[in-house]
Amino acid sequence: MKIDIRNARVVDPATGRDEPASLFIADGRIAAVGAAPDGFRPDRTIDAAGLVACPGLVDLSARLREPGFEYRATLESEMRAAVAGGVTSLACPPDTDPPLDEPGLVEMLKRRAGSLSGSRVYPLGALTLGLKGEKIAEMGELAEAGCVAFFQADAPVTDLNVLLQAMSYAATFGHAVWLRPQDVHLAHGGVAHDGEVATRLGLPPIPEVAETVALHTILELAEATGARVHLARLSTARGVALVAAAKARGLAVTCDVGVHHLHLCDRDAADFNTHMFLVPPLRSPSDRDALRRALANGTIDAVCSDHTPVDDDAKLVPFGEAEPGATGLEVFLPLLLKWGEEMKLPLAATLAAATSRAAAVLGVEGGTLAPGSAADVCLFDPQRPWIVTREALASQGRNSPFLGLELTGRVVTTIVDGRIVYPG
Repeated sequence: MKIDIRNARVVDPATGRDEPASLFIADGRIAAVGAAPDGFRPDRTIDAAGLVACPGLVDLSARLREPGFEYRATLESEMRAAVAGGVTSLACPPDTDPPLDEPGLVEMLKRRAGSLSGSRVYPLGALTLGLKGEKIAEMGELAEAGCVAFFQADAPVTDLNVLLQAMSYAATFGHAVWLRPQDVHLAHGGVAHDGEVATRLGLPPIPEVAETVALHTILELAEATGARVHLARLSTARGVALVAAAKARGLAVTCDVGVHHLHLCDRDAADFNTHMFLVPPLRSPSDRDALRRALANGTIDAVCSDHTPVDDDAKLVPFGEAEPGATGLEVFLPLLLKWGEEMKLPLAATLAAATSRAAAVLGVEGGTLAPGSAADVCLFDPQRPWIVTREALASQGRNSPFLGLELTGRVVTTIVDGRIVYPG
């Protein structure tokens, strides 16, 4: 299909473009920006007056809950939520049931996702068999099946010999290792940031050293092995400082932050609202502010939705007994725009954190509107307000910390590989 998108504000962080222009799509690719190619005859014309056209969002963490957790969400529901949120590429963590530690499971997931004609799905393979932290997975076979990196999700690797072997193997064969820095012993039993709020509410704490001790270990092993390491979901100011120092030493390290952590802190959980129970926990206001600054200055490479749909019953219990996680796909863009506006960033710099910079971390095509690139496009109204309600969310998981609040910025059209996938 040939598509002519007219009168949009075209914002492409990868090329520095931010101007009113037309966008031309043909054969699943960006054919031109500005002037139409010779002989271009569109099958469809979209008048995008008042809208921003940007690269489709690249999400570094979106749990699709298949296989194994279909009672929480289905691939169909979460793919609908992804395109409704302007997400055209997403990384799927391996903590499914069974975990993504066998090529057949990875191939099945990719086939299922491909049949739904939605976002591009990039599986993250399990770093260890069964995510048990005992034996490294067959990374080569998993990579051939379609895994773009290897991750433990929230499962620990307590045997550092296993982690050393995994990182050495990954370095030898050019695979990226993803790890969420948290020491399992220091965090054991905790559900909230170790601070005044947790003390007052009587909630078991997770100290910031649970993150920083793990970071020290990971960074030492990264330096020793030369492995390319991505640190998932930083949550503390001290963690940011350690990563900044590691980058200054030349380590091949990247990191991300969950979009909820740019706006919320432990004080938001002071009324035992289980929608605020996230992993990692919401930290102090000063930690939140450090994360916001670090994403703006590039110390944190990218932002993700950390989409984790949870069934209602798992949230309708006392805080310490609830299941952590929040839906994030459809609030991803408006929360990103809110952060950028509050940080007084140009729109291109704001969007880069979830487009070009995120694509670079994932190592996939995407995140740009340059001619010849894949036609993955998000058209959104930056001024449209909407109320976050359960009914407004396509995700099967309706658990959002922002329920009942007004956000600004709404996706109008999502295009993947030159096909209009939202609205369907």
